[in-house]
Amino acid sequence: MGAKRVVGAVVAAWGLVGCAGGVAEPEASTLQSRVAELASPNGRNLNGRNLNGRNLNGTELGQPLVSVSFAGVQRASSVDEPMSAVWLQGSVFHGFDGPHALAGMDFLGARFVGNLADGTKVDLRVDGIRPGRGRDEDVWSYRVSYLDTTDGTWKPACSAADGSALGAIPVLGRWNHEQGVTGGGARVDDVTVFTFACEGAAIAKCVRFGYRPWGTTADGRSLADHHQACTRMVRADFCGDGTSYTKDGNWVNVYDGLGLQADSETWLLEAEWNADGALCFSSSTRATEPVSCPGKAQLPGCGQRVHFRTGTLLMSEVPPRTR
Repeated sequence: MGAKRVVGAVVAAWGLVGCAGGVAEPEASTLQSRVAELASPNGRNLNGRNLNGRNLNGTELGQPLVSVSFAGVQRASSVDEPMSAVWLQGSVFHGFDGPHALAGMDFLGARFVGNLADGTKVDLRVDGIRPGRGRDEDVWSYRVSYLDTTDGTWKPACSAADGSALGAIPVLGRWNHEQGVTGGGARVDDVTVFTFACEGAAIAKCVRFGYRPWGTTADGRSLADHHQACTRMVRADFCGDGTSYTKDGNWVNVYDGLGLQADSETWLLEAEWNADGALCFSSSTRATEPVSCPGKAQLPGCGQRVHFRTGTLLMSEVPPRTR
């Protein structure tokens, strides 16, 4: 399986809600703008240059959609009463509406409560569901909209640069969208919330690479850390503090010791990665400015395959012209 990837367009939107189908309005308010900026995973955002774009969630609201609650979910047919329980199995929703068990397509039209960075709430709605297929059978994608309270209309929660709507993959937990601080860019385990990860952004892109955070290796180990290492790699977050050192459109070759992504290129070594950032990096990187990680030790012998046995989860390479 080839591992050559474009990392630029995915870095902006780590984990916002994405919509597949429908067209986003060019000037659709605050939340949409923030989400679009965050929607690239091979760029500077977790979901773009920032976890979900250069800024997790655009600039109008001035804050990202940091998570979505499992509590307070309402079915399309419900007037007021929320469901009694909702949870994720992989990327598929399950729940109970009173005594009635629900799953999968039953969540079409469901309403969720999103949590913004300043603690305020936003109403979200599932407008479409695309079940996984083939090798991605366990990866379901959802078309999600948000209620713009300024005009009372529903608008795509995440869109591409051309204005088209993107899909979203729900992933358990949330991410720290801060940059340049301890814990920035980190996955936060929280069973009460999940992240709607925009397609094409870092969080969703790493799922598509095969690093399902809900998945396991052949010997039963969780792939959650591989997924987190991938979000660091996609955003070129060398220091593991949420700071991205790349830009959208850069190429990168990623491979691992599990065989999920194979080394398909004879490019220049860039870095070795784990969930906390780069264990080491070479002089050939995607960095658009000098990289300095004070206090972060560099693993000697960078790029040796044996390091996959001692803690390295991923390695990345860049085309020769990057140097």
